[in-house]
Amino acid sequence: MENSTSRRRFLKQTVAVSASLWLADMLYANPYQPLPMWKPQGKPVKIQGIVRSKGKGIAGVAISDGRSVVQTAKDGTFTLIADSNQPFAFISVPSGYEIPTNPTGTALFYKPILANSEQMKVEWDLAPVSQSDSKHGFLVLADPQTLDMDDIRRFQNETAVDVQNFLKGASNRAFFNVACGDIMFDNLSLYSEYEKAVKQMGIPAFQVVGNHDLDFQTTDENSVKTFQKFFGPNYYSFNRGEVHYIVLDDVFYHGNGYMGYLDQTQLDWLKADLAAVEKGKTVVVFTHIPPYTLQFARAGEARPSNSSIITNRQMLYRLLEGYKAHIIAGHMHFSERLTDSNVSIYVAGAACGAWWTGDICYDGTPNGYAVYEVDGSQFTASYKTTGKSIDHQMRLYSAGSDKSAPNEFIANIWDADNTWKVFWYEDGMKKGMMAQRIGSDPLSVEKHFGNKLPQKHTWVEPQQTSHLYYAPFAKDAKEIRIEAISNTGKTYSQVLS
Repeated sequence: MENSTSRRRFLKQTVAVSASLWLADMLYANPYQPLPMWKPQGKPVKIQGIVRSKGKGIAGVAISDGRSVVQTAKDGTFTLIADSNQPFAFISVPSGYEIPTNPTGTALFYKPILANSEQMKVEWDLAPVSQSDSKHGFLVLADPQTLDMDDIRRFQNETAVDVQNFLKGASNRAFFNVACGDIMFDNLSLYSEYEKAVKQMGIPAFQVVGNHDLDFQTTDENSVKTFQKFFGPNYYSFNRGEVHYIVLDDVFYHGNGYMGYLDQTQLDWLKADLAAVEKGKTVVVFTHIPPYTLQFARAGEARPSNSSIITNRQMLYRLLEGYKAHIIAGHMHFSERLTDSNVSIYVAGAACGAWWTGDICYDGTPNGYAVYEVDGSQFTASYKTTGKSIDHQMRLYSAGSDKSAPNEFIANIWDADNTWKVFWYEDGMKKGMMAQRIGSDPLSVEKHFGNKLPQKHTWVEPQQTSHLYYAPFAKDAKEIRIEAISNTGKTYSQVLS
Protein backbone atom coordinates (compact mmCIF):
# COMPACT_ATOMS: atom_id res chain seq x y z
CA MET A 1 0.00 0.00 0.00
CA GLU A 2 1.23 3.49 -0.84
CA ASN A 3 2.26 5.37 2.30
CA SER A 4 1.05 8.88 3.06
CA THR A 5 4.42 10.48 2.26
CA SER A 6 4.50 8.91 -1.21
CA ARG A 7 0.92 9.94 -1.83
CA ARG A 8 1.62 13.55 -0.83
CA ARG A 9 4.65 13.57 -3.13
CA PHE A 10 2.54 12.17 -5.98
CA LEU A 11 -0.21 14.75 -5.46
CA LYS A 12 2.31 17.57 -5.27
CA GLN A 13 3.90 16.46 -8.55
CA THR A 14 0.50 16.08 -10.19
CA VAL A 15 -0.58 19.59 -9.18
CA ALA A 16 2.75 21.04 -10.32
CA VAL A 17 2.59 19.32 -13.71
CA SER A 18 -1.07 20.33 -14.18
CA ALA A 19 -0.18 23.96 -13.44
CA SER A 20 2.71 23.78 -15.88
CA LEU A 21 0.42 22.37 -18.59
CA TRP A 22 -1.99 25.25 -17.98
CA LEU A 23 0.88 27.69 -18.45
CA ALA A 24 1.94 25.84 -21.59
CA ASP A 25 -1.55 26.29 -23.05
CA MET A 26 -1.22 30.03 -22.45
CA LEU A 27 2.15 30.06 -24.20
CA TYR A 28 0.88 28.15 -27.21
CA ALA A 29 -1.92 30.68 -27.53
CA ASN A 30 0.36 33.73 -27.24
CA PRO A 31 4.07 33.29 -26.52
CA TYR A 32 4.55 37.08 -26.34
CA GLN A 33 2.22 37.55 -23.37
CA PRO A 34 4.19 37.34 -20.09
CA LEU A 35 3.16 34.47 -17.86
CA PRO A 36 1.73 35.10 -14.39
CA MET A 37 4.42 35.32 -11.72
CA TRP A 38 5.21 31.62 -11.46
CA LYS A 39 8.75 32.11 -10.19
CA PRO A 40 7.97 33.91 -6.91
CA GLN A 41 10.66 36.00 -5.30
CA GLY A 42 12.03 34.89 -1.97
CA LYS A 43 13.61 36.86 0.83
CA PRO A 44 16.41 39.35 0.20
CA VAL A 45 19.95 38.12 0.83
CA LYS A 46 22.60 40.79 1.11
CA ILE A 47 25.72 39.52 -0.65
CA GLN A 48 28.89 41.53 -0.21
CA GLY A 49 32.14 40.63 -1.83
CA ILE A 50 35.10 41.46 -3.98
CA VAL A 51 36.53 40.49 -7.37
CA ARG A 52 40.30 40.78 -7.53
CA SER A 53 43.43 39.60 -9.23
CA LYS A 54 46.82 39.33 -7.53
CA GLY A 55 45.39 41.11 -4.50
CA LYS A 56 44.04 44.10 -6.48
CA GLY A 57 40.32 44.74 -7.03
CA ILE A 58 38.88 44.67 -10.55
CA ALA A 59 36.38 47.40 -11.43
CA GLY A 60 33.29 47.09 -13.62
CA VAL A 61 32.71 43.36 -13.29
CA ALA A 62 29.06 42.25 -13.52
CA ILE A 63 27.69 40.16 -10.62
CA SER A 64 24.21 38.66 -10.70
CA ASP A 65 21.78 36.26 -9.07
CA GLY A 66 19.87 35.73 -12.32
CA ARG A 67 17.51 38.60 -11.53
CA SER A 68 19.55 41.65 -10.52
CA VAL A 69 22.88 42.72 -12.00
CA VAL A 70 25.41 45.00 -10.24
CA GLN A 71 28.91 46.19 -11.14
CA THR A 72 32.00 46.10 -8.96
CA ALA A 73 33.35 49.46 -7.73
CA LYS A 74 36.83 50.81 -8.47
CA ASP A 75 38.28 48.71 -5.67
CA GLY A 76 36.51 45.54 -6.90
CA THR A 77 33.92 45.45 -4.12
CA PHE A 78 30.19 44.99 -4.64
CA THR A 79 26.90 44.60 -2.82
CA LEU A 80 24.16 42.49 -4.41
CA ILE A 81 20.69 42.21 -2.87
CA ALA A 82 19.94 38.72 -4.09
CA ASP A 83 16.76 36.66 -4.12
CA SER A 84 16.86 33.67 -1.75
CA ASN A 85 14.92 31.65 -4.34
CA GLN A 86 17.76 32.03 -6.82
CA PRO A 87 20.33 29.23 -6.49
CA PHE A 88 23.51 31.11 -7.41
CA ALA A 89 25.37 34.38 -7.40
CA PHE A 90 27.59 34.44 -10.45
CA ILE A 91 30.21 36.55 -12.14
CA SER A 92 30.37 37.57 -15.80
CA VAL A 93 34.03 36.64 -16.23
CA PRO A 94 35.74 39.78 -17.60
CA SER A 95 38.07 39.93 -20.58
CA GLY A 96 41.74 39.65 -19.76
CA TYR A 97 41.33 36.98 -17.09
CA GLU A 98 41.41 33.20 -17.17
CA ILE A 99 38.13 31.31 -16.97
CA PRO A 100 37.99 29.69 -13.50
CA THR A 101 37.28 25.96 -13.65
CA ASN A 102 36.24 23.05 -11.50
CA PRO A 103 38.72 20.16 -11.23
CA THR A 104 36.80 18.56 -14.12
CA GLY A 105 37.42 21.55 -16.40
CA THR A 106 33.85 22.91 -16.41
CA ALA A 107 33.63 26.66 -15.85
CA LEU A 108 33.38 27.74 -12.19
CA PHE A 109 32.01 31.28 -12.15
CA TYR A 110 29.29 30.90 -9.51
CA LYS A 111 28.72 30.61 -5.75
CA PRO A 112 25.67 29.00 -4.10
CA ILE A 113 23.30 31.44 -2.42
CA LEU A 114 22.62 30.44 1.19
CA ALA A 115 18.84 30.66 1.10
CA ASN A 116 18.44 30.65 4.90
CA SER A 117 20.89 33.50 5.43
CA GLU A 118 20.13 37.19 5.44
CA GLN A 119 23.64 38.08 4.36
CA MET A 120 26.79 36.41 3.09
CA LYS A 121 30.25 37.25 1.77
CA VAL A 122 31.84 35.93 -1.42
CA GLU A 123 35.16 36.47 -3.16
CA TRP A 124 36.45 35.79 -6.65
CA ASP A 125 40.17 35.68 -7.32
CA LEU A 126 40.95 35.73 -11.03
CA ALA A 127 44.23 35.02 -12.79
CA PRO A 128 45.26 37.30 -15.68
CA VAL A 129 45.58 35.66 -19.10
CA SER A 130 49.10 34.81 -20.24
CA GLN A 131 48.44 36.29 -23.69
CA SER A 132 45.88 38.80 -24.95
CA ASP A 133 42.44 37.22 -25.32
CA SER A 134 41.49 39.62 -28.12
CA LYS A 135 42.68 36.66 -30.21
CA HIS A 136 40.89 33.56 -28.98
CA GLY A 137 38.68 30.73 -30.15
CA PHE A 138 35.87 28.46 -29.09
CA LEU A 139 34.41 25.10 -30.01
CA VAL A 140 30.69 24.35 -30.15
CA LEU A 141 29.85 20.74 -29.33
CA ALA A 142 26.14 20.58 -30.05
CA ASP A 143 24.21 17.54 -28.86
CA PRO A 144 26.72 15.04 -27.48
CA GLN A 145 23.47 13.31 -26.45
CA THR A 146 24.87 10.22 -24.77
CA LEU A 147 22.29 7.58 -23.89
CA ASP A 148 24.50 4.79 -22.53
CA MET A 149 28.11 3.82 -21.95
CA ASP A 150 28.55 2.85 -25.61
CA ASP A 151 27.73 6.45 -26.55
CA ILE A 152 29.99 7.75 -23.78
CA ARG A 153 32.90 5.68 -25.05
CA ARG A 154 32.47 7.09 -28.54
CA PHE A 155 32.26 10.63 -27.17
CA GLN A 156 35.38 10.13 -25.08
CA ASN A 157 37.40 8.11 -27.60
CA GLU A 158 36.36 9.91 -30.78
CA THR A 159 35.14 13.46 -30.05
CA ALA A 160 37.35 14.27 -27.07
CA VAL A 161 40.43 12.78 -28.71
CA ASP A 162 39.74 14.72 -31.91
CA VAL A 163 39.44 17.96 -29.90
CA GLN A 164 42.77 17.20 -28.24
CA ASN A 165 44.42 16.66 -31.62
CA PHE A 166 42.89 19.80 -33.09
CA LEU A 167 44.07 21.94 -30.17
CA LYS A 168 47.65 20.72 -30.61
CA GLY A 169 47.74 22.58 -33.92
CA ALA A 170 45.96 25.67 -32.58
CA SER A 171 48.42 26.79 -29.90
CA ASN A 172 48.46 30.38 -31.15
CA ARG A 173 45.15 31.15 -29.43
CA ALA A 174 43.36 30.09 -26.25
CA PHE A 175 40.14 28.13 -26.78
CA PHE A 176 37.12 27.40 -24.65
CA ASN A 177 34.38 24.88 -25.31
CA VAL A 178 30.58 25.17 -25.27
CA ALA A 179 28.40 22.07 -25.00
CA CYS A 180 25.34 23.48 -26.75
CA GLY A 181 22.67 21.42 -25.03
CA ASP A 182 21.49 17.81 -25.00
CA ILE A 183 24.68 16.77 -23.28
CA MET A 184 22.71 13.75 -22.13
CA PHE A 185 19.95 11.68 -23.73
CA ASP A 186 17.68 11.71 -20.63
CA ASN A 187 20.14 9.58 -18.61
CA LEU A 188 21.47 12.27 -16.25
CA SER A 189 23.56 9.76 -14.32
CA LEU A 190 26.11 10.05 -17.13
CA TYR A 191 26.94 13.73 -16.44
CA SER A 192 30.03 12.60 -14.54
CA GLU A 193 31.20 10.70 -17.62
CA TYR A 194 30.77 13.85 -19.69
CA GLU A 195 32.95 15.64 -17.15
CA LYS A 196 35.69 13.08 -17.74
CA ALA A 197 35.61 13.96 -21.44
CA VAL A 198 35.82 17.67 -20.59
CA LYS A 199 38.89 17.08 -18.46
CA GLN A 200 40.34 15.02 -21.28
CA MET A 201 39.89 17.90 -23.77
CA GLY A 202 41.84 20.22 -21.48
CA ILE A 203 40.06 23.55 -22.08
CA PRO A 204 37.41 25.38 -20.01
CA ALA A 205 33.88 24.22 -20.82
CA PHE A 206 30.60 26.09 -20.59
CA GLN A 207 27.30 24.21 -20.74
CA VAL A 208 23.90 25.01 -22.27
CA VAL A 209 20.86 23.12 -21.00
CA GLY A 210 18.95 21.08 -23.58
CA ASN A 211 15.58 19.36 -23.60
CA HIS A 212 17.23 15.99 -22.86
CA ASP A 213 19.23 17.40 -19.92
CA LEU A 214 16.18 17.84 -17.68
CA ASP A 215 14.66 16.28 -14.59
CA PHE A 216 11.27 15.12 -15.80
CA GLN A 217 8.02 14.71 -13.84
CA THR A 218 8.34 18.22 -12.47
CA THR A 219 7.80 21.85 -13.45
CA ASP A 220 10.04 23.89 -15.72
CA GLU A 221 11.82 25.79 -12.94
CA ASN A 222 12.69 22.53 -11.14
CA SER A 223 13.67 20.62 -14.28
CA VAL A 224 17.24 21.99 -14.23
CA LYS A 225 18.11 20.93 -10.67
CA THR A 226 20.50 18.15 -11.69
CA PHE A 227 22.04 20.29 -14.44
CA GLN A 228 22.66 23.05 -11.88
CA LYS A 229 24.19 20.59 -9.42
CA PHE A 230 26.91 19.82 -11.96
CA PHE A 231 27.29 23.05 -13.93
CA GLY A 232 25.77 25.96 -12.00
CA PRO A 233 23.42 28.56 -13.52
CA ASN A 234 21.34 27.64 -16.55
CA TYR A 235 21.75 31.18 -17.97
CA TYR A 236 24.70 33.56 -17.58
CA SER A 237 27.27 35.61 -19.49
CA PHE A 238 31.04 36.01 -19.83
CA ASN A 239 33.57 37.98 -21.87
CA ARG A 240 36.60 37.17 -24.01
CA GLY A 241 38.53 39.92 -25.73
CA GLU A 242 36.11 42.27 -27.49
CA VAL A 243 33.19 39.82 -27.48
CA HIS A 244 30.38 39.47 -24.94
CA TYR A 245 29.04 35.90 -24.68
CA ILE A 246 25.63 34.91 -23.34
CA VAL A 247 24.19 31.49 -22.52
CA LEU A 248 20.40 31.19 -22.38
CA ASP A 249 17.97 28.46 -21.35
CA ASP A 250 15.29 28.41 -24.04
CA VAL A 251 13.70 25.05 -23.15
CA PHE A 252 10.30 25.39 -21.48
CA TYR A 253 9.31 22.03 -20.02
CA HIS A 254 5.60 21.71 -19.27
CA GLY A 255 5.35 18.19 -17.90
CA ASN A 256 4.10 16.67 -21.13
CA GLY A 257 6.82 17.87 -23.47
CA TYR A 258 8.68 21.09 -24.19
CA MET A 259 8.75 24.15 -26.39
CA GLY A 260 11.25 26.84 -27.27
CA TYR A 261 10.56 29.83 -25.01
CA LEU A 262 12.39 32.48 -22.98
CA ASP A 263 10.59 33.36 -19.75
CA GLN A 264 10.25 36.93 -18.48
CA THR A 265 12.68 36.48 -15.58
CA GLN A 266 15.41 35.51 -18.01
CA LEU A 267 14.57 38.29 -20.47
CA ASP A 268 14.64 40.86 -17.66
CA TRP A 269 18.03 39.53 -16.58
CA LEU A 270 19.30 39.73 -20.15
CA LYS A 271 18.19 43.35 -20.44
CA ALA A 272 20.09 44.17 -17.25
CA ASP A 273 23.15 42.20 -18.41
CA LEU A 274 23.28 44.00 -21.76
CA ALA A 275 22.82 47.43 -20.14
CA ALA A 276 26.54 47.50 -19.38
CA VAL A 277 27.56 46.28 -22.86
CA GLU A 278 28.41 49.04 -25.30
CA LYS A 279 26.15 49.25 -28.35
CA GLY A 280 27.87 48.15 -31.52
CA LYS A 281 29.78 45.42 -29.71
CA THR A 282 29.81 41.83 -30.98
CA VAL A 283 27.47 39.67 -28.89
CA VAL A 284 27.33 35.90 -29.27
CA VAL A 285 24.34 34.06 -27.77
CA PHE A 286 24.31 30.31 -27.20
CA THR A 287 20.95 28.54 -27.03
CA HIS A 288 19.96 24.92 -27.45
CA ILE A 289 16.81 25.35 -29.52
CA PRO A 290 17.52 27.72 -32.44
CA PRO A 291 15.50 30.93 -32.55
CA TYR A 292 14.44 30.00 -36.08
CA THR A 293 15.01 27.33 -38.70
CA LEU A 294 13.72 26.76 -42.23
CA GLN A 295 13.36 23.03 -41.72
CA PHE A 296 9.58 23.31 -41.87
CA ALA A 297 9.71 24.92 -45.34
CA ARG A 298 12.09 22.26 -46.67
CA ALA A 299 9.70 19.60 -45.36
CA GLY A 300 6.70 21.30 -47.02
CA GLU A 301 5.06 22.29 -43.74
CA ALA A 302 3.13 25.51 -43.15
CA ARG A 303 4.96 26.62 -40.03
CA PRO A 304 7.75 25.50 -37.69
CA SER A 305 6.86 23.41 -34.66
CA ASN A 306 6.96 25.05 -31.24
CA SER A 307 9.70 22.62 -30.21
CA SER A 308 12.05 23.61 -33.06
CA ILE A 309 12.16 27.41 -32.61
CA ILE A 310 12.05 30.03 -29.85
CA THR A 311 8.37 30.93 -29.99
CA ASN A 312 8.93 34.43 -28.59
CA ARG A 313 12.22 35.07 -30.41
CA GLN A 314 11.29 38.62 -31.38
CA MET A 315 11.62 39.63 -27.71
CA LEU A 316 15.18 38.34 -27.80
CA TYR A 317 15.88 40.13 -31.07
CA ARG A 318 14.68 43.43 -29.66
CA LEU A 319 17.11 43.17 -26.76
CA LEU A 320 19.93 42.47 -29.24
CA GLU A 321 19.18 45.51 -31.41
CA GLY A 322 22.22 47.75 -31.82
CA TYR A 323 24.69 44.88 -31.36
CA LYS A 324 26.47 42.71 -33.89
CA ALA A 325 24.42 39.73 -32.81
CA HIS A 326 25.09 36.08 -33.55
CA ILE A 327 23.07 33.18 -32.16
CA ILE A 328 24.56 29.69 -32.13
CA ALA A 329 22.34 26.68 -31.44
CA GLY A 330 22.13 22.91 -31.74
CA HIS A 331 19.07 20.69 -31.23
CA MET A 332 18.33 19.96 -34.87
CA HIS A 333 21.08 17.44 -35.72
CA PHE A 334 21.78 19.19 -39.00
CA SER A 335 23.76 22.18 -40.26
CA GLU A 336 22.09 25.42 -41.23
CA ARG A 337 23.10 29.05 -41.58
CA LEU A 338 20.45 31.74 -41.91
CA THR A 339 19.52 35.28 -40.99
CA ASP A 340 16.29 36.22 -39.20
CA SER A 341 15.41 39.83 -38.39
CA ASN A 342 19.04 40.84 -39.05
CA VAL A 343 20.32 38.32 -36.51
CA SER A 344 22.85 35.80 -37.79
CA ILE A 345 21.93 32.23 -36.79
CA TYR A 346 24.13 29.16 -36.98
CA VAL A 347 22.62 25.75 -36.26
CA ALA A 348 25.60 23.47 -35.68
CA GLY A 349 25.71 19.83 -36.67
CA ALA A 350 25.65 17.31 -33.82
CA ALA A 351 28.66 15.80 -32.09
CA CYS A 352 26.68 12.56 -31.99
CA GLY A 353 25.44 12.84 -35.59
CA ALA A 354 22.21 10.87 -35.73
CA TRP A 355 22.36 9.82 -32.07
CA TRP A 356 25.56 7.76 -32.42
CA THR A 357 23.97 5.42 -34.98
CA GLY A 358 26.87 6.07 -37.36
CA ASP A 359 29.09 8.94 -38.44
CA ILE A 360 26.63 11.44 -39.92
CA CYS A 361 23.64 13.57 -38.98
CA TYR A 362 20.45 12.94 -40.88
CA ASP A 363 21.23 15.69 -43.40
CA GLY A 364 24.60 14.09 -44.15
CA THR A 365 26.63 16.49 -41.99
CA PRO A 366 29.37 14.42 -40.34
CA ASN A 367 29.64 13.92 -36.59
CA GLY A 368 31.70 16.89 -35.43
CA TYR A 369 31.75 20.36 -33.94
CA ALA A 370 32.01 24.01 -34.92
CA VAL A 371 35.31 25.88 -34.62
CA TYR A 372 35.31 29.66 -34.19
CA GLU A 373 38.50 31.71 -34.42
CA VAL A 374 38.09 35.25 -33.07
CA ASP A 375 40.30 38.24 -33.86
CA GLY A 376 39.09 41.39 -32.15
CA SER A 377 35.37 41.61 -32.93
CA GLN A 378 35.61 39.53 -36.11
CA PHE A 379 35.48 35.76 -36.31
CA THR A 380 35.56 32.94 -38.81
CA ALA A 381 33.61 29.74 -38.34
CA SER A 382 34.20 26.27 -39.74
CA TYR A 383 32.70 22.87 -39.11
CA LYS A 384 35.22 20.25 -37.99
CA THR A 385 34.47 16.63 -38.91
CA THR A 386 35.47 14.22 -36.15
CA GLY A 387 38.53 12.31 -37.27
CA LYS A 388 39.25 14.43 -40.35
CA SER A 389 41.12 17.62 -41.24
CA ILE A 390 39.25 20.88 -40.80
CA ASP A 391 39.56 21.28 -44.58
CA HIS A 392 37.20 18.32 -45.05
CA GLN A 393 34.12 20.32 -45.99
CA MET A 394 32.22 18.26 -48.59
CA ARG A 395 31.14 14.79 -49.63
CA LEU A 396 30.73 14.03 -53.35
CA TYR A 397 28.33 11.60 -55.02
CA SER A 398 28.45 10.24 -58.54
CA ALA A 399 25.62 10.58 -61.04
CA GLY A 400 22.61 8.44 -60.18
CA SER A 401 23.06 8.74 -56.40
CA ASP A 402 19.88 10.84 -56.34
CA LYS A 403 17.22 8.94 -58.28
CA SER A 404 15.38 12.19 -58.99
CA ALA A 405 18.49 13.54 -60.77
CA PRO A 406 20.00 10.46 -62.50
CA ASN A 407 22.33 12.44 -64.79
CA GLU A 408 23.78 14.79 -62.16
CA PHE A 409 26.51 14.42 -59.58
CA ILE A 410 26.11 15.97 -56.14
CA ALA A 411 28.21 17.81 -53.58
CA ASN A 412 26.99 17.98 -49.99
CA ILE A 413 28.77 21.04 -48.53
CA TRP A 414 27.43 21.05 -45.01
CA ASP A 415 28.81 24.40 -43.85
CA ALA A 416 27.62 26.33 -46.91
CA ASP A 417 24.85 28.87 -47.16
CA ASN A 418 23.48 31.02 -49.98
CA THR A 419 26.58 33.25 -49.93
CA TRP A 420 28.95 30.42 -50.90
CA LYS A 421 29.94 29.92 -54.53
CA VAL A 422 30.37 26.36 -55.76
CA PHE A 423 31.91 25.61 -59.18
CA TRP A 424 32.77 22.45 -61.05
CA TYR A 425 35.68 21.77 -63.37
CA GLU A 426 36.03 19.15 -66.11
CA ASP A 427 39.64 18.22 -66.88
CA GLY A 428 40.80 21.53 -65.43
CA MET A 429 38.26 23.64 -67.34
CA LYS A 430 35.82 25.70 -65.28
CA LYS A 431 32.29 24.80 -66.40
CA GLY A 432 30.09 26.95 -64.15
CA MET A 433 28.30 27.19 -60.84
CA MET A 434 26.61 24.15 -59.40
CA ALA A 435 22.87 24.47 -58.70
CA GLN A 436 21.89 24.60 -55.05
CA ARG A 437 18.77 22.53 -54.36
CA ILE A 438 16.78 21.01 -51.56
CA GLY A 439 17.12 17.26 -51.29
CA SER A 440 18.19 14.29 -49.18
CA ASP A 441 21.81 13.32 -48.72
CA PRO A 442 22.31 9.94 -50.49
CA LEU A 443 24.42 8.49 -47.67
CA SER A 444 21.75 9.45 -45.14
CA VAL A 445 19.13 7.74 -47.30
CA GLU A 446 21.30 4.62 -47.42
CA LYS A 447 21.91 4.57 -43.67
CA HIS A 448 18.64 5.92 -42.27
CA PHE A 449 15.69 5.40 -44.61
CA GLY A 450 12.98 2.97 -43.58
CA ASN A 451 11.55 1.63 -40.34
CA LYS A 452 14.39 -0.89 -39.86
CA LEU A 453 17.27 1.58 -40.15
CA PRO A 454 19.43 2.58 -38.41
CA GLN A 455 19.46 -0.43 -36.13
CA LYS A 456 20.12 1.41 -32.86
CA HIS A 457 17.37 4.02 -33.34
CA THR A 458 15.00 2.99 -36.12
CA TRP A 459 13.03 6.26 -35.79
CA VAL A 460 15.89 8.22 -37.41
CA GLU A 461 15.03 9.25 -40.99
CA PRO A 462 16.81 11.38 -43.63
CA GLN A 463 16.05 15.10 -43.44
CA GLN A 464 15.75 17.46 -46.37
CA THR A 465 18.64 19.91 -46.60
CA SER A 466 19.49 22.95 -48.70
CA HIS A 467 23.27 22.46 -48.75
CA LEU A 468 23.26 20.07 -51.73
CA TYR A 469 24.76 21.21 -55.05
CA TYR A 470 24.07 19.56 -58.43
CA ALA A 471 25.74 19.63 -61.86
CA PRO A 472 25.43 17.54 -65.05
CA PHE A 473 27.81 14.61 -65.30
CA ALA A 474 30.08 14.47 -68.37
CA LYS A 475 30.89 10.83 -69.15
CA ASP A 476 33.89 11.76 -71.29
CA ALA A 477 35.56 13.85 -68.56
CA LYS A 478 38.62 12.23 -67.03
CA GLU A 479 38.51 14.36 -63.89
CA ILE A 480 35.72 16.30 -62.24
CA ARG A 481 36.74 18.68 -59.49
CA ILE A 482 34.48 20.73 -57.21
CA GLU A 483 35.59 24.06 -55.79
CA ALA A 484 33.66 25.73 -52.95
CA ILE A 485 34.41 29.32 -51.93
CA SER A 486 33.11 30.38 -48.52
CA ASN A 487 31.75 33.81 -47.61
CA THR A 488 35.16 34.61 -46.08
CA GLY A 489 36.95 33.75 -49.33
CA LYS A 490 38.39 30.44 -48.18
CA THR A 491 38.51 27.80 -50.94
CA TYR A 492 37.90 24.07 -50.55
CA SER A 493 38.49 21.64 -53.39
CA GLN A 494 37.83 17.94 -53.96
CA VAL A 495 37.93 15.55 -56.90
CA LEU A 496 34.97 13.28 -57.67
CA SER A 497 36.26 9.72 -57.57
